[in-house]
Amino acid sequence: MSSGSGSGGGGTPAGFIFSPYKDITVNLNWNTNVMSTKVTGSLIPVVGSGSLISDYEPNLGAITLAFATGTCGSENWGGVPGADFASANVSALDSAGVDYIVSTGGQAGTFSCSDPSSMVQFIQRYYSPHMVGVDFDIEGGQTASQLNALVQQVAYAETQYPNLRFSFTLATLAASDGSYGGLNSLGDTVMQAIQSNGLQHYTINLMVMDYGAAGSNICVVVNGACDMGQSAIQAAKNLEHTYGVPASQIELTPMIGLNDNTSEVFTTGNVDTVANYAKSAGLAGVHFWSLDRDTPCASNSGYASPTCNSVSGTTSLEYTNRFLQDFGL
Repeated sequence: MSSGSGSGGGGTPAGFIFSPYKDITVNLNWNTNVMSTKVTGSLIPVVGSGSLISDYEPNLGAITLAFATGTCGSENWGGVPGADFASANVSALDSAGVDYIVSTGGQAGTFSCSDPSSMVQFIQRYYSPHMVGVDFDIEGGQTASQLNALVQQVAYAETQYPNLRFSFTLATLAASDGSYGGLNSLGDTVMQAIQSNGLQHYTINLMVMDYGAAGSNICVVVNGACDMGQSAIQAAKNLEHTYGVPASQIELTPMIGLNDNTSEVFTTGNVDTVANYAKSAGLAGVHFWSLDRDTPCASNSGYASPTCNSVSGTTSLEYTNRFLQDFGL
């Protein structure tokens, strides 16, 4: 059971990973700190007995846990201390044989780290044979010096944990007008820090979502709207062109269903487009935001809900299953 760091499947390259993001604050059992979900209609744990993985998605071999925020070594998960969250979930993930990535930061929080020992303390807290990576979702709130310090600690962590993958999740455009517009100034700052510190074994995970008003300067436009599948591909190509990041170090994370920009909808058909490109181009991975959203909304709210996808006619876990099928997992 691995859609994690193994030999790949269904034409995926070695080391390829498919791992949906799990917003741990959604349906968390706040008494036990155990990750849970209602994506199937009733509250169940993500792993363990009677869980999402055991009863509904046995072929989902990896998930990305979001988000640890604060300072490395004293981080928290939606207010839950890191040690408490780890003790409630890490052994269960490991026992279930589920690979996992620990993701930090996010849209509503930041993560900083300025010394090697604290970075090691942070990683070790969540470490098990099934921990496959650390993700740094950087969306604002950090200075260039803080970002440089973070990248320096990642460079050190690479020497201590050579089997882990270290990803930087960044906002992007997908300009199709020949300008190769992609990363914003914050993303550029991260790339400069990566390159100046000589980081080698990293991946860039592009948030292929929420581009804005449709135009060739920001996305691939089809019938007056951003085509979310083709735009994801364009974003990857733009990153490769501008920064020389090879496809084997690029990952893609769409937002399934309705995006925050409500003119954008990532469809199940877009799943096929992204998956096929990931395989043919040899990308490092594909994820999506987020696992709890992989179910239709009871009614169309007109906004991007954290607990459903606002796409009528979809079924529970349809996006997850479509990706798994496309990747041969």
